[in-house]
Amino acid sequence: MKVSVLSVLSLVIASACAAPQAEVNSVPRVRDPTALPPKRCRALARKRNLIMMVSDGFGIASETMARDYVQQMENKPYEWVSALDELLVGTSRTKSTDSLVTDSAAGATVFSCGKKSYNGAIGVTPDEKPCGTVLEAAKLKGYTTALISTSRITHATPASFAAHVVHRDMESLIAQQLIGDNTIGNKVDLIFGGGQCQFWPNTTKGSCRTDTLDVWALAKDNGYSTLESRAAFDALTPKTKLPTVGLFTPSHMSYEIDRNPSLEPSLAEMTVKALEILSENTKHSSQGFFIMIEGARIDHAGHDNDPAAHLRDIVQYWETVAAVRRFVDKNRDTAMVGTSDHETGGLALGMEHDYLWYPEYLKPVKKSAEVICRELSKIAVDERDSFVRNTVIPSYLGVSNVTDADVASVLRAAAATGSTKCKLAVGLIVSRLAHISWSTDGHSAVDVGLYAHGRGTEKLRGNYDNTQVGEFLRDYLQVDLEPVTRRLSNQLTEQPGFEWAREPPSVVTRRNANKKNAGSAAAAYHAQIDSYHPLHYKGSHSRSHSH
Repeated sequence: MKVSVLSVLSLVIASACAAPQAEVNSVPRVRDPTALPPKRCRALARKRNLIMMVSDGFGIASETMARDYVQQMENKPYEWVSALDELLVGTSRTKSTDSLVTDSAAGATVFSCGKKSYNGAIGVTPDEKPCGTVLEAAKLKGYTTALISTSRITHATPASFAAHVVHRDMESLIAQQLIGDNTIGNKVDLIFGGGQCQFWPNTTKGSCRTDTLDVWALAKDNGYSTLESRAAFDALTPKTKLPTVGLFTPSHMSYEIDRNPSLEPSLAEMTVKALEILSENTKHSSQGFFIMIEGARIDHAGHDNDPAAHLRDIVQYWETVAAVRRFVDKNRDTAMVGTSDHETGGLALGMEHDYLWYPEYLKPVKKSAEVICRELSKIAVDERDSFVRNTVIPSYLGVSNVTDADVASVLRAAAATGSTKCKLAVGLIVSRLAHISWSTDGHSAVDVGLYAHGRGTEKLRGNYDNTQVGEFLRDYLQVDLEPVTRRLSNQLTEQPGFEWAREPPSVVTRRNANKKNAGSAAAAYHAQIDSYHPLHYKGSHSRSHSH
């Protein structure tokens, strides 16, 4: 019979911390020399909280860009550091099982399950079977759980902690699993983010579901309180009854540069509110809480090569990190771990042969390329030249020298199908002036920063594989994922009517080659593909740009 290290450790602690035996026949009990001191036993039994922060698509160069900007614009000293810089403890590698360049699904699954998987996998292993997550194991052990994201809550990162599907675009099924329609039941006590459209039946205007299921109604049937407005969010108190789900936008929440504070809470506001609610709800509990917080739109701006939107979401993420640190400092049994699933955009500060970059060109930008291109698509074709020349470039981007070449590049891109080329063209205008370059509108394979704060995080120093980050989350929470995996054996992982396919392996990576006495299995080569592989769908399904 297989016995986990955690099980053995629990038995040892239980034995060492057992209550002393009563005196027998007036003979004083002799203290067991192997028994732990009472103070140590209380420390081992003390409940703990864990905050996992994911800055999606955020690389080291992105941190440098934001730091340089603040230093230059606010006249900070050379030695000034951001709230995130202060918590830097190392770096994390990002490859998936099938590519040296991961996507967010595999990148988050390795955090949640502690196991690598293929690009596109949500809480499943390379054999397409569900793997138990740290959130699920924590919930089953009595922890209170939460997910926060500025993306659709059904998007890859939050989904990977509480759902199990063979492909990330199966968001209709993900929505159901998030609110209890699964083999485990209600697993997420508090949810904040975007993505209302996946919870509305497809008979509702604005729905993006593939069926008529009303997931909002299903959530209520499963005991969730639901909210969809800023006013309802503001009305929440620390004593808010759980489970609760709050979704504030039809799709992704707005970029920070575009966000209307009267309509949408910020990432920092959602985080502070969630920590207050979780603290109050676990005040008298024997277990603490686990929460995953994602700064999702940092990644999306990287895909758009939009430096100003990228910058503003990074600064908002800093504010969130600062709020989390204050909480950790006040609650000594809380730890925070933060990293990125991957870097996006291949960002570089400097271009061509000039040893220069100019942060000041990011300051006057008023809108994201996403919003600009959305507005442009609604303008009559014969009026677009004037709109770009007189409004977009000088007013929205803050560029005084409007050139015919820039106007022409945006107009050509706007005429293309979809908005991707338009967004890249708009972002390029500012990037070129600032001397910022991008190598891709996808992801890159570079290592990303690893950040930590709080008791128990001291071991996180240096360079780690992303599997080790997932293992740290598991070990800190003292949970076992294997029983959860077994409970998920009959979990539905394929969305009806959704056809998909994986390509044959094309990249190989050696695993465990350095382990002593590892044997042939440990030294075996594991196939890796996809950076990002094309998929095939039935009917009207078409693959969207992967983030």
